[in-house]
Amino acid sequence: MVKLNRIYTRTGDDGTTGLATGPRRPKYDLRVAAYGTIDETNACIGIARLHAAAEDPEVDAMLGRISNDLFDLGADLSTPDTGEPPAYEPLRIVPAQVDRIEADIDRLNETLAPLRSFVLPGGTPAATHLHLARTVSRRAERLMTELAQTPGEIVGQPALQYVNRLSDFLFVASRYLNASAGGDVLWVPGQNR
Repeated sequence: MVKLNRIYTRTGDDGTTGLATGPRRPKYDLRVAAYGTIDETNACIGIARLHAAAEDPEVDAMLGRISNDLFDLGADLSTPDTGEPPAYEPLRIVPAQVDRIEADIDRLNETLAPLRSFVLPGGTPAATHLHLARTVSRRAERLMTELAQTPGEIVGQPALQYVNRLSDFLFVASRYLNASAGGDVLWVPGQNR
């Protein structure tokens, strides 16, 4: 379990940060950027939840589970798989978490009309914040896939699947919330020419 008595340690004053396993890396390191962007995604979801609780408690509960999963994902990414047996069992994203987010996507999507246009970010307050979270999660996915392609770096397949499904969930959840408030804000190509 995590125990934080001191918030500042001064160990990062040299521009490095410690991974969960102890080694220090530059704060601009790709792995650090990946889990930092997952944290940023989670913060965006936290803002969306301020509104989702009033708009739809079921979606809010789903977002609460995802928020916890994102801490699991951050722990996964901050504990590199070096191929050596670790001193403890590291927390990893598992297929059951991917299955659950897929089930949540299916549950929300089953009532939505098929799209006939691209959707602009907007609509209800929660939906709008979910669109922002979606774009940040896509950035996290780009960083994670780049990390996975870097020699010597391993990113688990369930973690990559989870982050890919996450942006899908956020998109579908925004549409679901907008559906009960008049519908999506649709792109009209060339509308302002």
